[in-house]
Amino acid sequence: MITKAQIMVFKRSADTLYSSADYTSATILYFKTLFAVQDFLLLEETGESPKDHNARFRSLEKNFPKLFKELDIEFTTYRDTYSKIIDKETCDRIKRIVENDIKQYNVAQEPEGDIGKGPEDN
Repeated sequence: MITKAQIMVFKRSADTLYSSADYTSATILYFKTLFAVQDFLLLEETGESPKDHNARFRSLEKNFPKLFKELDIEFTTYRDTYSKIIDKETCDRIKRIVENDIKQYNVAQEPEGDIGKGPEDN
């Protein structure tokens, strides 16, 4: 089961790669974060977490049409991360989507969730 704390660990890892200008790896982790946000929302809404991308698409289409459309538009970008170098502009676009979804759906770290905190966070 995905938690808000895990989502924020993925996001912080993506941000770290982004700050070192590794836009391909950052984009991959931003997508991992995006999928985790979607799976978290689907679990809360339906009680089930999708087993694969196909199931995620179908469940989003039914339960979160806006998120479905967003993912449908960007899924080719995700597939591109397997074989192409991703530029900063593309990474920025995916990063914005992730940050907007985290904010819009109030998917911030749970107060008791210390997973992934570093010494500087204490």
